[in-house]
Amino acid sequence: MPITVLVLVETINDYLPLIEGNGFHVILAPTPAERALAIKAHGGQIQAVLTRGPLGLYAEEIAALPLLEIICVIGAGYEHVDLQAASNRGIVVTNGAGVNAPSVADHAMALLLSLVRDIPRADAAVRRSEWPKVMRPSLSGKQLGILGLGAVGMEIAKRAALGFGMEVSYHSRQPRDDVDYTYCSTPLELARASDFLILATPGGATTRHLIDRQALDALGPHGFLVNIARGSVIVTADLISALEQRRIGGAALDVFDDEPQVPDALKHLSNTVLTPHVAGLSPEAAHDTVQRVADNLMEYFAGRPVLTPVALPPAN
Repeated sequence: MPITVLVLVETINDYLPLIEGNGFHVILAPTPAERALAIKAHGGQIQAVLTRGPLGLYAEEIAALPLLEIICVIGAGYEHVDLQAASNRGIVVTNGAGVNAPSVADHAMALLLSLVRDIPRADAAVRRSEWPKVMRPSLSGKQLGILGLGAVGMEIAKRAALGFGMEVSYHSRQPRDDVDYTYCSTPLELARASDFLILATPGGATTRHLIDRQALDALGPHGFLVNIARGSVIVTADLISALEQRRIGGAALDVFDDEPQVPDALKHLSNTVLTPHVAGLSPEAAHDTVQRVADNLMEYFAGRPVLTPVALPPAN
């Protein structure tokens, strides 16, 4: 009998042969209704689940999958996977940290350029046969702060420093000894040092609301914020207030608290650029992330250690 993999991700259909070609049987269930139906109908045969951080896999779903042995998460984040429930059952969890970092970093820089240079409004004006001449800041020589200097943060720093001649500072849980960028001991210190602040940290409880009113005020009225991390990293109400009152220059957001719901206030502001959580989506990233899943599945079911395990809490 082939091993059955439940796939909850909605953007990788073209790359599923990378999994199926290794002898796995795939059940595709990308919508909430299909997901619930698949678990109810096939829960007794599913041995692996492929998901992503915002989609997660919850304790009650894990309980409904008695043969489940491994949960593979596309991308770095796994904030809605119940790690405690997995640990209690001895289920292995893997992620794809770093695999889609180039795509996310490209999108972060695209958002920054669009925001700082006001590209969306300029484009809309020309389409209305208008010809506004608006003075906007350049990126060269500016101070870029990166919250979270993991694989994505490092890719962003490389593009900013080498491509745009920016000075890079960062905050992460620990200072890195393999970079020349300036370490800031707190998010507040980082915001204060930055002209532009890009959030590239994982989601979850440890990074929740790191950016609040105090940090936004430290960024200041000429500062710009980009979030390609998770919506939970920012206090959204504080961000909306700062944007409405022009206490920061603008914000470009690819992630939100309750996706796909986006607050109307963010949509109506002229100093925002909004995209639908697509930073990690590219043909190259999709191929590589699914290949990482296939590799982890092959290693696990061959009795070997997985390539990118997620640390789990102690079982209880």
